[in-house]
Amino acid sequence: MLDILMRAGSFIAIIVMGYLLKRIGFFKQEDFSVLSKIVIRITLPCAIVTSFAGKVIDPALLSLAFIAVSCGIAYITIALFINRNHSREQKAFEMLNLAGYNIGTFVIPFAQSFLGTLGVIAVSLFDTGNAVICLGGSYSLAAMVKDGNGFSVKRIITALVCSVPFMTYMIMLLVNLFHFRVPSFIMSFAGMGANANAFMAMLMIGVGFKLELGDRRQVSTIAKLLSIRYSMATVFALIFYFLLPFALEVRQALVILALSPIGSAVPGFTEQLMGDVGLSSALNSFAMVISITITVVLLLVML
Repeated sequence: MLDILMRAGSFIAIIVMGYLLKRIGFFKQEDFSVLSKIVIRITLPCAIVTSFAGKVIDPALLSLAFIAVSCGIAYITIALFINRNHSREQKAFEMLNLAGYNIGTFVIPFAQSFLGTLGVIAVSLFDTGNAVICLGGSYSLAAMVKDGNGFSVKRIITALVCSVPFMTYMIMLLVNLFHFRVPSFIMSFAGMGANANAFMAMLMIGVGFKLELGDRRQVSTIAKLLSIRYSMATVFALIFYFLLPFALEVRQALVILALSPIGSAVPGFTEQLMGDVGLSSALNSFAMVISITITVVLLLVML
């Protein structure tokens, strides 16, 4: 228990350090974009390579991608239902800001440190489905509701092809399924990048952290959305842990995934949709605080 607390505390300390360094001017808000590119395009793909290379994947685990897509669709459906009598703008905003998980920069660093090889593979496979929702699916549906435009499969495919983590998942999955051997120099390089992923991801979260609300009336909206999000997440977590026929490590990973924060790309998509970016950023940050707390508690209980 002490070891878990120390490692989890280190993660939180790095987030706090990033936030404080931004507050004193060491980092500027625009530095978040640079850190994000380093994590998403370099250290996270390296972590994916080291997680998949040489591992035997049970074909049954491929269903985790479909579970992730199903969860995203469930959030989108709930957002539509609770806003059935509200404006198209509100429907679109809540569809976009309820669905999807922050896995690459939140769950994977925890999985690397606490869940072992099988847990990391489970998280990675789940994220391939989550990417369909986070990197175009929820945005396309929200845009369709707001503007009346048709659903864009092309937009989703383009976003996925341009996503370095998603393409790394796909390549490594094929490498693993066909038993190809990853060259040792690639593994050596990827290993160094993977070792930096947890630190860089937590630092990035700290630098990007925002809790500023321009309108205090927005607090009720945030409270409503977070209540819905974590109520549904709790139901999903219970189903994953007690009903799914996977190994314990996989079910533990799924519980943490279910209760992870909203996808980090959501505020950017909200801006593209000409929605309330400040509200989206605040919602994202509050979700981060809640999920960090829940994740530490879950690690103490489950491990």
